[in-house]
Amino acid sequence: MTKRLSALLAAATLFVAGAAQAQQQIERDICVFDIAGQMGPTMAAMKDWRAAALKWGLKANLRVYTNEQVAAEDLKAGQCDASLITGLRGRQFNKYAGTLDSIGALPTMEHMKVALRVLAHPSRADQLTANSYEVIGIAPIGAAYLFVNDREINTLAKAAGKKVAVLDYDPTQAKMVAAAGATPVPSDITNFAGKFNNGSVDVIAAPLVAYNVLELYKGLQPDGGIIDYPLVQLSIQLIAKEDRFPAEIAQKSREYFYNNLDQVLEQLKREASQVDPKWWVDIPDDDKREYEVMMQDARDQMRNEGYYDPDMLDLLRKIRCKLDSARAECTAG
Repeated sequence: MTKRLSALLAAATLFVAGAAQAQQQIERDICVFDIAGQMGPTMAAMKDWRAAALKWGLKANLRVYTNEQVAAEDLKAGQCDASLITGLRGRQFNKYAGTLDSIGALPTMEHMKVALRVLAHPSRADQLTANSYEVIGIAPIGAAYLFVNDREINTLAKAAGKKVAVLDYDPTQAKMVAAAGATPVPSDITNFAGKFNNGSVDVIAAPLVAYNVLELYKGLQPDGGIIDYPLVQLSIQLIAKEDRFPAEIAQKSREYFYNNLDQVLEQLKREASQVDPKWWVDIPDDDKREYEVMMQDARDQMRNEGYYDPDMLDLLRKIRCKLDSARAECTAG
């Protein structure tokens, strides 16, 4: 009788423990923007994230979107508990994290790596939470470069009068293009490549990962080029409804994104290697210095107009100075 009672108690203990574990696990819908669809590289990476999330008590149902705007709108509407979208579009949910993608603020991927290490630290959780949304993961998607259909468009002066595709949801782009004397043409991620490839616009800004998947080599033919000067380090961000994810899971997710950074960088390197070297267009160092001043002025203007977050801009300046203390902005106080 005692043995039977002990067995019953043991079984009951296991049942209660199992029920508690099942109760702790949560199930959430994660919407993933991948322009290449279900078999794209972003979805592949998120499937690895999903496997890791099971250990945190999160069962994630992944839904792929080839239209980023819909992925963002479904997050607002509650159709997604979290959406993976670009930092540029994500700025509407969290201006601090969205300012990571500000023009010229991170000159190289090394700068981006330092920024991502800082943002993955638990001390940044409060700044990554705003307006009932929380950023629970950030990854780089590479620098954006200017793709031009005429390689002679290699200075700001030569861009005057040219048509430049700008993202219609990011007013900062239209302002900077107009300031250069060019004509901004409102576009979005689903059609900007087509406009370049069919000659509707003369210039676009895009990361190298878009070269193959969006067939940008078509727009470069026969006399185009890629200006060898990175304008901005782009990011993709997992933005969640704050009340749908416990703080512990949100932090584990941020740390997962950072800890898997090397895999992302390897993928970006593979994509960049697909670009035919003949397309690269060198520009003089004097022009680069001119662009740097122009982009600093643009960041200041966008901050003053409320588009960029001043705290993030300050962090990015500190990172630039950490990696290059001889910069003028680091010695001018």
